[in-house]
Amino acid sequence: MQPAEKFRVLLFLAVVVMTYALAGGVLVRLLLRRLGRVPPFSRQCDWMHQIILGTATFGLLCMAYGYFIEPYWLEVTRVHLSSPKLPKDARPIRIVHISDLHCDRKPRLEERIPSLIAAEKPDLIVFTGDSVNEPAGIYVLKPLLKQLAAIAPTFAVRGNWDVWYWHKMDLFGGTGIRELNGNAVNVKIGSTEVWLTGVWVDNEGQTLNALKNIPPDAFTIFLHHYPDLIEEVVRRDVDLYCAGHTHGGQVALPFYGALMTLSRFGKRYEAGLYRENNTWLYVNRGIGMEGGTAPRVRFCARPEITVIEISPEK
Repeated sequence: MQPAEKFRVLLFLAVVVMTYALAGGVLVRLLLRRLGRVPPFSRQCDWMHQIILGTATFGLLCMAYGYFIEPYWLEVTRVHLSSPKLPKDARPIRIVHISDLHCDRKPRLEERIPSLIAAEKPDLIVFTGDSVNEPAGIYVLKPLLKQLAAIAPTFAVRGNWDVWYWHKMDLFGGTGIRELNGNAVNVKIGSTEVWLTGVWVDNEGQTLNALKNIPPDAFTIFLHHYPDLIEEVVRRDVDLYCAGHTHGGQVALPFYGALMTLSRFGKRYEAGLYRENNTWLYVNRGIGMEGGTAPRVRFCARPEITVIEISPEK
């Protein structure tokens, strides 16, 4: 975590703790007043008490929303791009991008995802890593991935959870998913030849090797869990870089956005579409939530399926 991110998170937690400490103090004073042990409060004190208790109540409602509602409120984001590398008479290419499934033993959105993606009629599906939070999540993950591979050719890279914690687990076997890790493949979509490549987390040193055998005039899609390889990818004129990892902050503030992204660029590429020279970068907010002891909440960072449509440049 970057120092600035650590400061933002600690400041946010300090404000939350202070708010509920003040609210607790107000409730104690109100109880003592009811028992007649303290004199009546002034009008100004009553006004301050109402603000503190109102803020605390609003905070509780936000917590309930972040736990019970937003993690299940899936958003389909549609992005339209154009490229001179597509033949003038080519039909648009439609790519569905998902990330950060973080499957637990109990399904959340996984059973809804295949029908939503199938309705978009994608030519390709790409998954940018972080598959499960626990071993039992594999029994939720694999049926989902098998259904996705039956909809359209589906390609995946491994994220930090996949590499750090589940490197011995067969995450994709038998699903029809094709893994990318330094290799490149080409897919013909109508009259357009699309090349895909990508690297796992902790194999970033293979980025240039993954790209070097791709024809320079080919439309190229690069997959990596982090958005952090953008500088290397831009130098090779990759057309579309798909990433995840940030969860859009998972807990974000209105008008400010993510408190933390765990990216070396901080908030610079926290979520959504970015343009760097000739490269489009899309950072998907992900579908699941951080595992381990992290709370399963989302706030102002809804789970996301991204539909990226690329048309010939006019």
